[in-house]
Amino acid sequence: MRKMYGLLTLAAALASLACATLAGRELERAESPAVSSVTPDAPSPFELTKEEEAINARPLKLPLADARIVVQKSARRLTLYAGGERVRVFAAALGFEPAGDKERQGDGRTPEGAFYVCVKNERSRFHLSLGLSYPNAEDAERGLRDKLITRAQHDEILRSFELKTRPPWNTALGGEIFIHGGGTAGDWTSGCVALDDANIKELFDAVPFGTEVVIEQ
Repeated sequence: MRKMYGLLTLAAALASLACATLAGRELERAESPAVSSVTPDAPSPFELTKEEEAINARPLKLPLADARIVVQKSARRLTLYAGGERVRVFAAALGFEPAGDKERQGDGRTPEGAFYVCVKNERSRFHLSLGLSYPNAEDAERGLRDKLITRAQHDEILRSFELKTRPPWNTALGGEIFIHGGGTAGDWTSGCVALDDANIKELFDAVPFGTEVVIEQ
C-alpha cells in the first residue's frame, strides 16, 4: 500500500508538471506574436563588452548556486548570477513599447519588478521559454486601485505568490510574459524579453523553477 501511494504521488507530480508545460505553450501563442519585420538571425544591435564576452566564455558550473536573473531594460542586457557573481551576460530585446512599466494587456511594454520563473516551456514557438510571474503583488495593488481588476482577481494574484505558482494571466493587467528565443535584432515582442536562440537554450538548461527574475528600467 505504501509503495502504491508513492507511485500515485509521483504520477500526480508528473501530471502537474505536464499541465504547467502545456498551459505555458497554449498561453504563449496569444502573448508573444512575432512582428513580421523581425529577422531572428540578424545580429544584435546591442554589442557585449570584452569583459562580458570573457564571462560568457567560462563554463557554467551546474547546478547553479542561488541562481538569479537581472534584466536591465535600458542596457538591453540579461545577466545571470550564481552565488552573487555574474556567470552569463546576454543581449536582450524587449516589447515594442520598451519605455516604462507594463500597465495593462496589449500595451507592448515589458514589466518591471521582482518575479520568479513559474513555467518552463520546451515547445515554445520561440525556441524555448521561461514564463514569469507577472502580474506580481505590486501590479495587483495598482490594478485594484485603478479598477482594472476585481478584488477576487487581486486576491488570486497574491495567493499565487504565496504558493510560488503561476498568477492569473487572463486579467486586464496582461500576462504571459516570457523570456524566450527569437532573436535580438530590435524590440519586437508583446512585452516579453527575447534572447538569441543559443542563449535561451543555455539559460533554460541552467535555471530551475522558482528562480528570481528582477527587471529594472
